[in-house]
Amino acid sequence: MAEQILLEARGLVKEFPAKGRRKVHAVSDVDLTIRAGETLALVGESGCGKSTLGRTLIGLIPPTAGTVTFQGVDLTALSQRELAPYRRQMQLIFQDPYASLDPRMTVRDIVAEPLVTYGVCPDRAATTQRVRELLDAVGIPEEFLYRYPHQFSGGQRQRIGIARAIALRPRLIVCDEPVSALDVSVQSQILNLLKDLQERFALTYLFISHDLSVVRFMADRVAVMFLGRLCEIGGGADVYAHPLHPYTRFLLEAIPRADPRLRDDSRAILQGEIPSPIDPPAGCRFHTRCPYATDRCRTETPALRPLEDRLVACHRAEEL
Repeated sequence: MAEQILLEARGLVKEFPAKGRRKVHAVSDVDLTIRAGETLALVGESGCGKSTLGRTLIGLIPPTAGTVTFQGVDLTALSQRELAPYRRQMQLIFQDPYASLDPRMTVRDIVAEPLVTYGVCPDRAATTQRVRELLDAVGIPEEFLYRYPHQFSGGQRQRIGIARAIALRPRLIVCDEPVSALDVSVQSQILNLLKDLQERFALTYLFISHDLSVVRFMADRVAVMFLGRLCEIGGGADVYAHPLHPYTRFLLEAIPRADPRLRDDSRAILQGEIPSPIDPPAGCRFHTRCPYATDRCRTETPALRPLEDRLVACHRAEEL
């Protein structure tokens, strides 16, 4: 049986106004499909548009152009009132567990907020009981119910944020670098928790990260992004074993190796600075940093096309 497509973006564009009638080209002509039950990782350097794309997909930021279809419904064609029932099906786990929780609210009220907003429980007692169940699911003891965020560690705060995200039993959760602000010793605990919750509640994740070692552990598929455009999309194991886009290769070469025996001083290092999203280069946006660029790369934008077992946007992918 064909895999169910949960969310699909076509020709998605997001631009922000800049000084002097210019625009920040944050997301440009993105086509992306997320399948039900999978973890699709979105990776790339800081500032490439990953978080903007994630927020645009779930309607927190309106797109400039293009469509987003969720469970067969075009969300971009709906009014705010019509969109409301779908919002509860799509949630977000924020990057910063310190800034994402209201310091004036108790844990009970933070996790209960979406339940109250959508009238999920009949009364306050039922809401509190539901909050207890959610906290238990993420490993927060019941006796912490009426504590405030400042009384918790970073990892505990992120667990509270996760409890809030799963409160409405959503289908899709955008995990926006959910472990990048945490100690390494805590990251693995949160990643394992996310995997356990995915299996328990049949969740689908869009997992945004710039840490490719984390992505290797989490992702079923990987989408690589550079300056607002997708470069390559494929199965996680395939992309790591045999990257087809030069940018993907450079990202993989940059993964730190803790074992000195595995270090290789001859590894290729990506040179140059990321071009400005206000004035992106013509043609392939990676050509100013790509050692394999040709005149065609400088003038013609490569389409995201099928090659082998994935999609890749590179004119020279077959040669390289």
